[in-house]
Amino acid sequence: MDEAGNIVGTYYIKPNQSSLGAQVCNCGYIAGENARGKGVATEMCKHSQREVVSQGFRAMQYNLVVSTNEKAFQLWKKPGVDLVDTLPGAFRHGQFGNADAFVMYKQLVT
Repeated sequence: MDEAGNIVGTYYIKPNQSSLGAQVCNCGYIAGENARGKGVATEMCKHSQREVVSQGFRAMQYNLVVSTNEKAFQLWKKPGVDLVDTLPGAFRHGQFGNADAFVMYKQLVT
């Protein structure tokens, strides 16, 4: 929340797969337009990593980081989230057409 009590960002945590793959979570983040560049997404990423461990997840996977979103890609790389694969043309971007999407992964508990 900002100084006025407005919500500036949110995220979700859910199992990335059911059953035998449920120890890996998937998270999605949204930061408000007026919150960009103020560290909101960084703080949500830090908070979510602590939270997923407390919920029993062993790793985080980001299934679709759009290649044109350089800020998001760099944000996830800072805390050690690795690029594990590229999905060519997997995202229909409104401005850039078909864009590559990245799958990123971070082991949290060994």
